[in-house]
Amino acid sequence: MTERPEHPDAQAGPGGHGEDVTLPDWERRFRAPRVSLPQWALDAPDRSLFISNATGTFELYTWDRATGERRQATDRPNGTVHGTLSPDGEHVWWFADSDGDEFGVWHRQPFAGGPHEEAVPGLEPAYSAGLALGRDGTVVVGRMTEEVGTTVHVARPDGSAPVEIYRHRESAGVGDLSHDGTLLAIEHTEHGDAMHSAIRVVRLDGTPVAELDDTEAGTKDLGLSVLGFAPVDGDSRLLVGHQRHGRWELLVWDPLTGEQRELACELPGEVGAEWYADGSGLLIEHDYRARSELWRADVDGHTLGELTRVHTPAGTVAGATARPDGSVEFLWSSAAEPPRVQSSTGATVLDPPGETAPPSLPVQDVWVDGPGGAVHALVQRPAEGEGPFPTVFDIHGGPTHHDSDSFAAAPAAWLDHGFAVVRVNYRGSTGYGREWTDALRHRVGLIELEDIAAVREWCVETGLADPERLVLTGGSWGGYLTLLGLGVQPALWTVGVAAVPVADYVTAYHDEMEALKSMDRTLLGGTPEEQPERWRDSSPITYVDRVTAPVYISAGVNDPRCPIRQIENYVDRLKERDAPHEVYRYDAGHGSLVVEERIKQTRMEIEFALRHLP
Repeated sequence: MTERPEHPDAQAGPGGHGEDVTLPDWERRFRAPRVSLPQWALDAPDRSLFISNATGTFELYTWDRATGERRQATDRPNGTVHGTLSPDGEHVWWFADSDGDEFGVWHRQPFAGGPHEEAVPGLEPAYSAGLALGRDGTVVVGRMTEEVGTTVHVARPDGSAPVEIYRHRESAGVGDLSHDGTLLAIEHTEHGDAMHSAIRVVRLDGTPVAELDDTEAGTKDLGLSVLGFAPVDGDSRLLVGHQRHGRWELLVWDPLTGEQRELACELPGEVGAEWYADGSGLLIEHDYRARSELWRADVDGHTLGELTRVHTPAGTVAGATARPDGSVEFLWSSAAEPPRVQSSTGATVLDPPGETAPPSLPVQDVWVDGPGGAVHALVQRPAEGEGPFPTVFDIHGGPTHHDSDSFAAAPAAWLDHGFAVVRVNYRGSTGYGREWTDALRHRVGLIELEDIAAVREWCVETGLADPERLVLTGGSWGGYLTLLGLGVQPALWTVGVAAVPVADYVTAYHDEMEALKSMDRTLLGGTPEEQPERWRDSSPITYVDRVTAPVYISAGVNDPRCPIRQIENYVDRLKERDAPHEVYRYDAGHGSLVVEERIKQTRMEIEFALRHLP
């Protein structure tokens, strides 16, 4: 379970969960308690684990469905969202880093409560590269460090020291362990293309069994992803995502026999899936034009049967799972309606305590002709007033991610303050086919800004946006595009608000976590030393002297993804020329899991924009 929620929630008032109607709606959306989709133990399905922020910080909670008892399992100052259950449901596993730096070790504690302990003694702290727990107590741990790269270790239940079974300089990760614990699938990028993985299946002593590598076809633009072994002993079929026909689709591969078959389904968008608990069928999630839906299909050996719709409302499914009784549980929301965990039976699965978040406003789909093809944007207009409006271009992170018709407290806060909100699924975004996702390579950042500028022009020409009151904002990669856009397109933006951004790309590369170094080498075609012009052209600090808009920057001092030193370099350049700017540094990593901190940051961002807009 790995979730970094987009819209936080906490208790509504200082001492409880009751509704505080004195607070503005935008704050109540952040504070309203929220829960994630519960994960259930493989051999004890009544035992579940979920994330909630009912105390004001996102933490892991256990839920015994048989008794109804819920228990807060973790309690750390900066929150905990990376966790899972052992197959027998006896233990909660969670990743213990330091103050949000994502560098740590796995801990575990009894499901019913009690002290926690280091789960795999003998392994030094590292960045996590996946975890797989066997039904016999075997543990597979993926690790990544700057010194070594990726390693995979196996720890046996007899207490013997963990054994390294895989090592490579490039990024890789634990995919899945077969149901009988004899086969391990590893996603790897040994070919040097971190955007497109290959799959290797090995035995637990590291002996290779089989390789599935679509880059061997003569291109490095086809990726594979591990979706899971069939959940039946003796069944070696592995469900795999592939990109052979320009989008994410499904195939079943048996690494023992070599047989593989693509599972064609007549759906227009990209698909992912998981097995039903008995291995008889697949729960398919279909993602199309910023919305998603669920389907069931039986699987006969390597053949996909007829699709049957699993009803969900129009909007976005942020996660789904098929229970042993055949029902489907899913986490759903839309831009206008807050998230809820529902069952295909129609029942509510898990209700958070306290107030429900106030609703927001629906999105309008806009398609704009851009230099690389039609660009999809999601537009929200304020509830009152006629345009042109002050407008926020809220740019998503990733870049391999996309904005969807889903509920988020931060865009809703801008709406409540009278701004129109525009979110652009620029080239580089997922959900629109392989070519769209892969298009930004080598002209990193500049490609995305071209698409954002095309949507900006549409917004101004149609009377939605006031060209003198435009805010460019985003977090992570969105923060990077914000700073880059202020320098590359200084005439287009009035104010910039960048959260945890890349600001000095070369320094960021040298300081960031190892997996992101691999990704950046792929995006830019090499290291800063190998491709100096590309790195220069894609770095915001190259254009800092052209920035005319006031700039607000927030940064986590423990951030391993967008490290603080490179942000300080950019800020120093702003100071040298007395450019208007503000910087807020906070004690966490790549964003905060504390609700009050998120509310504080949102308030500061909006107030900064209002102060500097004409």
